[in-house]
Amino acid sequence: MTPPGRFVRSGKVKDIYDLDQDHLLFHFTDRVSAFDVILPTKIPRKGEVLCRLGAYWFETLGVRNHMVRLEGNDMMVVRKLQMFPIESVVRGYLYGSLYERVKAGEVSVPSAHEMAEALPEPYFDPTTKSDVKDVPITEAEIVAKGLCAKDELAEIRSSTVSIYRKLTQAAKGSGFILADLKLEFGKDAKGQVVLADSIGPDEFRLWPAASYSVGKTQESYDKQVIRDWLTRMGYKKSLDEARKSGANLPAPPVLPDDLVAEVTSRYIGAYEKLTGRRF
Repeated sequence: MTPPGRFVRSGKVKDIYDLDQDHLLFHFTDRVSAFDVILPTKIPRKGEVLCRLGAYWFETLGVRNHMVRLEGNDMMVVRKLQMFPIESVVRGYLYGSLYERVKAGEVSVPSAHEMAEALPEPYFDPTTKSDVKDVPITEAEIVAKGLCAKDELAEIRSSTVSIYRKLTQAAKGSGFILADLKLEFGKDAKGQVVLADSIGPDEFRLWPAASYSVGKTQESYDKQVIRDWLTRMGYKKSLDEARKSGANLPAPPVLPDDLVAEVTSRYIGAYEKLTGRRF
């Protein structure tokens, strides 16, 4: 199905179209990114999973959001918002970039030191929103830079943690651990803070509870399996070195067919287990 409307731009995963004065259309593609780089390999049916799972959460969370309706299997009509230029990240476990920053002494978290160790409380860990590379930013910096007002940030923080707690319970009931979550928010014409973007395996880490163990890399039903493969292949190290030195970024490798099939299977599995619906 050809998306209607005027093409506006492409993000890492979504293509965005202008429908009218008040609405946009999101086309969730099968593109995949890792470490803020779009990879050359597509993941079949990934866009459909992200679109349908995002719609499921928007319909069931009971939170003010931007969704209007679905168009086909991988497109969503949404309200136009004035987006806050931050990624609202909350973490329940010491993992990923937070673990790396703790190890490097760049940040400290209470009562957690080992990889994949549970944090005593959800840890609000916002980042900038960039087409190049998202980087951590403090709440004080967000307000000082005018990215959002202090009261808006307080509402975003509270809503992010609340949504994470709700999704954590939903994941637990499906045999999963929700390790972390990235959300985006905007402001509507009435000045209300509104949940936007999408909620799916591109925005969270989802671990099978049965195989969870502190101190090791976790099995995942999200794109972490791609990050892990890129790390093993040495791509992440090369990418980090290039960014640090200001050199041209190395071209990302093509993903092997068996990994692509596994990611598709895990995305669909996550959808079915979390929603209780057949894909």
